[in-house]
Amino acid sequence: MNIIEWKNNVLYILDQSKLPFKEDYILCFKYQQVIDAIKKMKIRGAPAIGVATAYGIALAAIKYTGSNILDYLNEVMSEFAISRPTAVNLFFAINRMANILNNNRNLSPSDIKILLLEEAKRIENEEREKSDAISSYGAEIVPEKARILTHCNTGSLATIGPGTALGVVKEAWKWGKLEHVYFTETRPLLQGARLTGWELYKEKIPSTLITDNMVGYVMSKGLVNIVIVGADRITLRGDTANKIGTYMIAVLVNYHNIPFYIAAPFSSFDLNIENGSDIPVEERDSEEVLTCMGKKITLDEIKALNPAFDITPAELITGIITDKGVIYPPFKEKILKIKEEISK
Repeated sequence: MNIIEWKNNVLYILDQSKLPFKEDYILCFKYQQVIDAIKKMKIRGAPAIGVATAYGIALAAIKYTGSNILDYLNEVMSEFAISRPTAVNLFFAINRMANILNNNRNLSPSDIKILLLEEAKRIENEEREKSDAISSYGAEIVPEKARILTHCNTGSLATIGPGTALGVVKEAWKWGKLEHVYFTETRPLLQGARLTGWELYKEKIPSTLITDNMVGYVMSKGLVNIVIVGADRITLRGDTANKIGTYMIAVLVNYHNIPFYIAAPFSSFDLNIENGSDIPVEERDSEEVLTCMGKKITLDEIKALNPAFDITPAELITGIITDKGVIYPPFKEKILKIKEEISK
């Protein structure tokens, strides 16, 4: 399943807002259509957002016919930067494309366009490889007869490969280590119910959907023995931004003494930020909370809060499954060691 595909200078994006009932692709002829798809969560998940951003910048370059491509693309990258402020992979992709631009500013516009598209394809291939690695490293630490709880969607729809947290689930199932999966519906946009459920169904993995407020009950009944979730941004000390509701789950697993793992590529680490309190949390339209699947669920006079993410402090995290291996506390020194190894 390709959630992003580049064909004949058009970017095809699987419209996740219509899943699981309809599989439609958005055809992006202009970079503004890619930004719109990101803002409206027609494509979502930190790795997938990063890849879409890279292709969106390449698309802007290819379609540009003016005389100052450098200034134009800097403006385009600024527009992408404000589309989803929490997911660090978006900025990772922008920086990669900006480096191509800045290191080749003396080349002709046609050569720059070729290099940008090649870099977007490179970022896509790298994300696929990272997803495969995360899945394998994660499956190794999954216990036999695992009963996994996961939150939101972290599978192929959120990445380019099998997934991060859900990639681990899929790999553990292949290894015969998985007994059952419990997945949350994930209000307000139901990414769990709509997207994770769809992926688990496609893989024929035994699973049960629960509402977000059933997590404590499921744990108290002994139905879960490990929790694995994804991440949109991880700080230097290991504080993690993920879909709203993750922090609540982390507190509950701490009480019930259940291992709690984050699964994310190393590109989701923001080493410029140490504390989770410094991560910008995206506030989305309150209408998403006041409605469900497009239908009003409360009075017009009611107001709603709608943060898209919350921050789980490092102290509540058992380990972080990355494409470089599993990191255990103390996180900071081990994260810096990986960074140093990558820089060599």
